[in-house]
Amino acid sequence: MKDGTFVVTEADAESAVLRDVSDSQIHTLASNPDLTVGDAIEATLAPEPPMDVVWTVEELRRQFTVSVGESSEPPTQQAVELAADQPVGEVTTRERAGTGEVHVLTVPEESTESAVTDVRDDQATVERAARLGVERVEIRSSPGVVSVRYLP
Repeated sequence: MKDGTFVVTEADAESAVLRDVSDSQIHTLASNPDLTVGDAIEATLAPEPPMDVVWTVEELRRQFTVSVGESSEPPTQQAVELAADQPVGEVTTRERAGTGEVHVLTVPEESTESAVTDVRDDQATVERAARLGVERVEIRSSPGVVSVRYLP
């Protein structure tokens, strides 16, 4: 048995492939309990006998989708101040009051747009949100600063 949070990386009518967001272990399901690529689930998996090479979902506690999007809002004043205090290429992580996190990245001003694209398109962004149990990622930017907000 394995209890955890997983992101669906592949799915068809017959099976699905899950990635554990804690240890990156891959689990192929023997059947697909109505999962689609990009879904996140909190579940208990069990290996299917006799060979224990495929898994079944024993208990599905939560199924959700993580949306990742860019905001037209600039980073908060706190994020801008954090970025000003760290060298280019560094990341600061702050817990949000309640649920979630904020990551503040300091990037070269001319690379701000490409950094936003990288964060938006990176599967690790979705996996981090699933690990935190949040359903929304909001990316804010201004020249040299990218703020990634993991929101409930």
